[in-house]
Amino acid sequence: MDDRATSGDGEAGIVSFLRAGPPPDRLSFEGWQRWRTTRSAFVPAPRLSPAQYQALPARRRALHDLHRTASHVNLGLQETPMSRRVTTLMRSRIQNNALNFTPGTRDGLMISGGGYQGKTETACEAAAAFEDFWRDLHQQLNPNAIEGTRDLFVPVAYCQTPVKATPKGLCEAILDFYGAPYAKTLRGLIRSVRASLHDHNTTVLILDDITRLKMHREDDQDTLDLIRDLMSFNATVILIGVDIPGSGLLREGRPDPRTGQWTLSSARRGRSDQAATQTERRFDLVDLEPFTYDTPQQINAWIEHLAGTEEQLRLLGARDGMLTDGDMPEYLFRRTGGIVGLLRRLVQDGCTRAMETGQEALHIPLLDEITINLGNLLDRDPQAGEIPAVPAKPTPKRRQNPRNTVFDNKAAGK
Repeated sequence: MDDRATSGDGEAGIVSFLRAGPPPDRLSFEGWQRWRTTRSAFVPAPRLSPAQYQALPARRRALHDLHRTASHVNLGLQETPMSRRVTTLMRSRIQNNALNFTPGTRDGLMISGGGYQGKTETACEAAAAFEDFWRDLHQQLNPNAIEGTRDLFVPVAYCQTPVKATPKGLCEAILDFYGAPYAKTLRGLIRSVRASLHDHNTTVLILDDITRLKMHREDDQDTLDLIRDLMSFNATVILIGVDIPGSGLLREGRPDPRTGQWTLSSARRGRSDQAATQTERRFDLVDLEPFTYDTPQQINAWIEHLAGTEEQLRLLGARDGMLTDGDMPEYLFRRTGGIVGLLRRLVQDGCTRAMETGQEALHIPLLDEITINLGNLLDRDPQAGEIPAVPAKPTPKRRQNPRNTVFDNKAAGK
């Protein structure tokens, strides 16, 4: 057995699985590119039996434990039936718009869902896969580059909606991605955004946390008008938000259970409804829902997801079926409500507890000790629904003390 392989320790003593520097900031071009090109680079810890683990020197065991912890906090993104619908629609929408050479507004896409359901990661992964393909198709060169210049090629731009959105703030957030300077007036800012999208041949513009817009505020209404105008800049605008149908951005609607897309009700007369109608005509809406646990097909999909999660764990006492056998699937569903982000948090914290206590496996009594706490997410806006309600932890059954039989007359029953 090669000790070096088990620890990730290289010839120069560098631990290869540790990240160099802070995590990539996808809100800038450099950060997006760093994330896109390294998003599949992490190599999980090798699987060791308890005997192999005990045979390692103390330093190698410590490094292997660190590598196992890194494996648990960097669980790979798994495709679900719900995310597959989103990815398929997003891929076709981006590709169709990219191949449309006529001038005019490009149809956009809205991705809705609750907090912690993987909307951002699903959309970013689909956009990164498109950029990989698009860059290869153009041989990494900007087809719009002016002769004698070296304009950056930016197929995808990713931005977050400011918490208190204004047209000026949104323009600045987009320009920050490119590292472009600000103009002094709103008209100048919009012109700079248009120039950046065109000069860098941006095909996809992702605006995250769009439901931070509150439609009773005039600034937010103006910001939504600006977003609609961005769709005429020859880029596919993709909006991501929590419960978009209930946010006021669109009219009331209902999801189509076959496709996951929303069917919107008939328009009512009124100025605000006219604005909503104008938005919905330019966007398709798809919902990224949590898992459900009502039919055999839905239960099987949940169990398959648990099996994929189990495969990525590196606990020494793990066994096949650790997350999928017996009462565990139903228990995990009750603890998380089928929300993949809450499942990830519960499993990660459970693995940490299992390693600290030496149990080296996940089971219901251990997970009962874990409280899912999402109160430390400073970059999330609870008022916009970005932090989901965590299902209540099951109350363990109280053990009844056995009746004291010391004074029983045992001879009476003979």
